[in-house]
Amino acid sequence: MLCCGRALDSPCTLAMLVGFQFAFVLYFSLGGFRGLVSVLVHSTEPEFDYSRPHDVYTNLSHLGALAPHHTGPAAPTGPTPQLKDCQVPSPLLVGPVLVRLSSPPSLDEIKEKNPLVTPGGHYTPPDCEPRHHTAIVVPYRNRQAHLRALLYHLHPFLQRQQIHYSIYIVHQLGNATFNRAKLLNVGVREALRDEDWSCIFLHDVDLLPENDHNTYTCHPQYPTHLSVAMDKFRYRLPYPQYFGGVSAVTPNQYLKMNGFPNQYWGWGGEDDDIAARIRLSGMKIVRPPVAIGHYKMIKHKGDQGNEQNPRRFDLLKRTRINWRSDGLNSLTYQLLSKELEPLYTNLSVNIGDDPHPSKNGQPPRKQTPPPVHHPDKSKAKAKLVAPTKPVKTDTAQRTKANETSAREEKAGTKQEVG
Repeated sequence: MLCCGRALDSPCTLAMLVGFQFAFVLYFSLGGFRGLVSVLVHSTEPEFDYSRPHDVYTNLSHLGALAPHHTGPAAPTGPTPQLKDCQVPSPLLVGPVLVRLSSPPSLDEIKEKNPLVTPGGHYTPPDCEPRHHTAIVVPYRNRQAHLRALLYHLHPFLQRQQIHYSIYIVHQLGNATFNRAKLLNVGVREALRDEDWSCIFLHDVDLLPENDHNTYTCHPQYPTHLSVAMDKFRYRLPYPQYFGGVSAVTPNQYLKMNGFPNQYWGWGGEDDDIAARIRLSGMKIVRPPVAIGHYKMIKHKGDQGNEQNPRRFDLLKRTRINWRSDGLNSLTYQLLSKELEPLYTNLSVNIGDDPHPSKNGQPPRKQTPPPVHHPDKSKAKAKLVAPTKPVKTDTAQRTKANETSAREEKAGTKQEVG
């Protein structure tokens, strides 16, 4: 200490100045604080170069070559040999992939690029036994271009992961206000009637994954939120309990939290309600690393019929009270048709009307069904499925609900993140 208090020509002082200069150069050469920490503390966070993405159809040609083809007199007549389990991670993964946001191809072109996808948007790896069985549920209305972009991108993305999957498009018919969470409930129930899926993905139609290491599989214990880094939020999580965009649950996790709320008509609130249900049912949210959970959002204007829900904050306040009674156990809908399109299963449903309709005097909305592929007249179609429960309406209850809504709207609302 005595030598440090002497003149600047002191050896101790000169050594300190040289040390500070070295630290200054090292700090900025490593990219600041985060770079310095990554050197001093070993980090398990993976690194990917998103500036040089691969084409989303990379390695897909290998799948056709791997599929067993036995023709002619030499074809084996005995039992089919048992396939080995698929490797984890899949050897076909490439990391960052190019996302095509505009001018999506036609359904015919997409089908031609995905020859191993069977009617209903169904796929099973041809050369190995899949370890994971995933149903992708997409709530939908009036987004034809977005749906084509999703199908073009998601099919090769999932095939490289070597999982068994099927894509379900849950199409809300009628002029009622859009209800995303209720459509998800319908999709989960109908998907589980088809097969014993081990994982259910809840997927917005306008989100496209950028890294195929973001595997579409479920955590065995806890619900998973996968879209942790969207370009809309500058590739950051907007807030800790955010559960919107793309998420996944096992059937047991879904039952434990009583599914999703049915009362959120319009935009906003249902994601936070679902996150609250996860906590209230004794679970927690898990996520992939930020470097992996990258998604791009297709830009679009606000949807007519999906305006901000003015009641979302009041509903969120009552989640703790309502989550056991509002969800899977209170779900009512009519399944109007089920069609096995070449690239997806289309579920057209009537989920009823908003009991607190908006009084903005807007004209009825014109409905646009999902795009349909018609290669010939032999297109596979499933039977018209009878409704699980009829949607009931009660004039007295509707009038009382409207009066309640009018009183609540006068109180005003707060702004929501996102």
